Amino acid sequence: MPLYPGPDGLALHFDETGEGLPVLCLPGLTRTGRDFDYLAPHLPQVRLIRPDYRGRGLSDRADPSTYTVGHEARDVLALMDHLGLNRAAVIGTSRGGLIGMVLAATARDRLLGLCLNDVGPALAPGGLARILDYLGRRPVARTHLQAAAALERGSAGFAGVPFERWLAEARLHFRETRAGLETTYDPRLREAFLASVAGPAADLWPLFDACAELPLALIRGAGSDLLTAEAAAAMRTRRPDMVFAEVPGRGHVPFLDEPESLAAIRAWLERLP
Repeated sequence: MPLYPGPDGLALHFDETGEGLPVLCLPGLTRTGRDFDYLAPHLPQVRLIRPDYRGRGLSDRADPSTYTVGHEARDVLALMDHLGLNRAAVIGTSRGGLIGMVLAATARDRLLGLCLNDVGPALAPGGLARILDYLGRRPVARTHLQAAAALERGSAGFAGVPFERWLAEARLHFRETRAGLETTYDPRLREAFLASVAGPAADLWPLFDACAELPLALIRGAGSDLLTAEAAAAMRTRRPDMVFAEVPGRGHVPFLDEPESLAAIRAWLERLP
């Protein structure tokens, strides 16, 4: 099991496959590097590096006060140093995109480009409320089959997704135990999330503007409740050269193996130095 030390000595897990251009795949808030299982077979020509954040997947759990975008960005840089990578491209899903923007603002010389999956500098309150509703709570479902059925019923903005995909999602993101399902992340992540959204919303547009001159792509689920169409339009106004795709039948977040997602990612890869 490949591990690397975080800046504070925490044992952190990652996977890597393929050879060529290094692409760091940064997952969503509660998810793991396996977020990109659907994408990986479509990009055999690149070196995909998929970390589990602290407190997620096979990485060690930590003080929940360190479950922040800033700490996780430093962990990503530590992984690059561990692998001897001077620069890499980043595909960031949701939380991973925020981390990517922080890296653009604080360690821009380490990035080749950034692809944002259904995330930006303006996050809709409704999407944040939905995340808070499930974050850190033990799943009600007791089996993967029950969880898949719940995902199929309750995933806002999604349409035309076969049940087999929801079952794959359930198996990726829940562990089946005798006592029922458990999350693949530390439930104390809820504490850190609550702290991050307390008080006035931070202005994240300077982080997006820090991506200036970096090859940039944005993929949006047409039914997303976190990244609105208006926010995506504002991002495109600031970066008219940005590769953009809107994926029908997808909410937050697209799986990245949709034709629209793959076309955008491939177009973005072609622009990387």
